[in-house]
Amino acid sequence: MEAKSAMLIVNPAAGKGKSRAKLGEIISEFGHNGYVMTVFVTEPDRGAAYFAQKYGPNYDTVVCVGGDGTLSDTVIGLMRIDEAQRPNLGYIPMGSTNDVATTLRIPLSPLTAVRRVAHGKPAGIDIGRFESDLFFTYVAAFGAFTEVSYATPQSMKKALGHLAYILSGIGSLTSIREKHVRIEYDGGVIDDKFIFGGVTNTTSVAGIVKISPSDVKLGDGLFEVLLIKKKVSLTDLNTIVTAMINENSTSENMILLHTSHIRFTFDEPVRWTRDGEAGGEYSDVEITNCPRAINLLLRDK
Repeated sequence: MEAKSAMLIVNPAAGKGKSRAKLGEIISEFGHNGYVMTVFVTEPDRGAAYFAQKYGPNYDTVVCVGGDGTLSDTVIGLMRIDEAQRPNLGYIPMGSTNDVATTLRIPLSPLTAVRRVAHGKPAGIDIGRFESDLFFTYVAAFGAFTEVSYATPQSMKKALGHLAYILSGIGSLTSIREKHVRIEYDGGVIDDKFIFGGVTNTTSVAGIVKISPSDVKLGDGLFEVLLIKKKVSLTDLNTIVTAMINENSTSENMILLHTSHIRFTFDEPVRWTRDGEAGGEYSDVEITNCPRAINLLLRDK
């Protein structure tokens, strides 16, 4: 049997350094499954997007080893490749929260995930276009909880892992401030104040904000947009937190929309996060769904 070649993009810092420790096993397991791997290790000035865009067209498959941020950066690079030359994508989750893996039910065992990639078939997943030239895989959001992933100190992430996000998320509740926004989406307009807004393609954001799996389809050309209304009292805040924990988006404090395109217009610049990383400040943001733009290798159900 002729060996298959693929490029492996590794973030050595992901998951408390687990990706570095498991790299040999991952490469060996791919070898057992008929692959010859070329390894690219991310650096501060040359991240996953750089390697995916520059070398991706030379391979049939690009495999990302890291957390949600590394996956997002890999997707950014792939989206900057002409669609006809865009390779398939494999994902070995090694981060602290792994929101995308949770949504896709990708095994957190590295060797099991390798086998899923090696024997999987490509499934088209939607990618979000943020303004004109930025992209996201699973969430673009503003407001409460959105700073958790990129504001949590790296030392805390390494020491506590997923718990670090939960603790930081709870801490952010004390500084919630509602934001007035006009929202234009497919078939409607909303003008109101919200403490959180998330344009998502996932069932979980930073392990804190959750959407029922029955509401999420990753290749339908639609985003799930979760909006949480302004905090009125401590009782309301408790209701919101309880609803999130129970994956209940039907609470009177929440609005859940399905749309392929959405625009947010704020009174002042507002901080955004894209896939758990700082996304800049904007007073006017336009987000478009790129349907089934990336072929992710998933095992048939």
